[in-house]
Amino acid sequence: MRRIIGTALGAAIVLAAAAGQASAMPAFARKYGMTCKTCHSPFPKLKPYGEDFAANGFVIKDKETPRYYVETGDDRLSLLRDVPFAFRLEGFLAFDNGRSKALDFTAPYLLKFLSGGEITKHVSYYFYFFFGERGEVAGLEDAFVMINDLFGPDLDLYVGQFQVSDPLFKRELRLPFEDYAIYAAKVGSSKADLTYDRGIMATLGLKGGTDICLEIVNGSGLDPTDPFGNFDGDRYKNLFFRASQDFGGGLRLGGFGYLGKERQAEALNGLWMAGADATVDAAPFQLNLQYMERRDDNPFFYAFRPTEIRTRGGFAELIFRPDGDNGRWYAVGLLNVVDSGQADLKSSSATLHAGYLVRRNLRATAEVTWVIRGPAGRHARAGIGLVSAF
Repeated sequence: MRRIIGTALGAAIVLAAAAGQASAMPAFARKYGMTCKTCHSPFPKLKPYGEDFAANGFVIKDKETPRYYVETGDDRLSLLRDVPFAFRLEGFLAFDNGRSKALDFTAPYLLKFLSGGEITKHVSYYFYFFFGERGEVAGLEDAFVMINDLFGPDLDLYVGQFQVSDPLFKRELRLPFEDYAIYAAKVGSSKADLTYDRGIMATLGLKGGTDICLEIVNGSGLDPTDPFGNFDGDRYKNLFFRASQDFGGGLRLGGFGYLGKERQAEALNGLWMAGADATVDAAPFQLNLQYMERRDDNPFFYAFRPTEIRTRGGFAELIFRPDGDNGRWYAVGLLNVVDSGQADLKSSSATLHAGYLVRRNLRATAEVTWVIRGPAGRHARAGIGLVSAF
């Protein structure tokens, strides 16, 4: 067993390292000639500077690169000289004693194409496309146009596809393979959750460390259009609101609410979600906490005798970076709990994750998750893998 794991890990490191050397650094690092740790620690997790960079439309105002646009003689044309792009490649060797009870080479687990940047002053774009995820072409997930500093500083508008939970904790930027389970919990036949949706998001940063976010979304996820060419199959729109406060000293507290209604056939489901979140940053530790309540009054869309389902849960994530931004080692502990009136949603798990930066853009990982409660009963799953960006 040691020889098999050692050989597999060694081969994966060689392949990923060769890919990472093919083109120096990811798109934004290439554009500005800066190290990845300027924004990430470790990648893909964003530092506050990286969050500010993204909120500014992927632009560093005091370090704008020369000759970013092609000179055409038309001052109303913004034509990028080089379209910024990058790739993310992940692969794992996994074992799950509750299912196959055998080693599984899940590589490549995903191959993602990313692009983003400033189209013109105050207007930027970002998207990524899954060439492969779990052996299938998954397509677009994040894909939006951003208007930065709309009507004044610190008011931004996003239009397109994004995760409803992005203002809370970004699933795409988490370090463990294990997900934030409560965000992806879908009740009954409802299509609404806190993952991907289409709509508009407005964010406002106020003096004193207060942040406000408002979203208006379809509430139908990323389903394709219906026979009439509509993404949203009913006339309702769902609302999400969040406010948070930075108290200084590494403490941020926030709360959110979600209100929605959806129709399937002739039946309606009214739902709401509400929760609180907190981040405590005390180097070398960072603690992220999320709690959420959800109520659906008819999630199975029964025409008669609708059944209300209550769901609650959250997670606690502790990140340990012993040497801060300059370190190569880090560790993460993640606890997930979901309790619901729908039996197959009930789950709880504990995850331990460790990583080592082979390069700033190449990360070796090891992870073990103990599933305490879930549809498959008690079991454990473990894996080693590589995450690369280039």
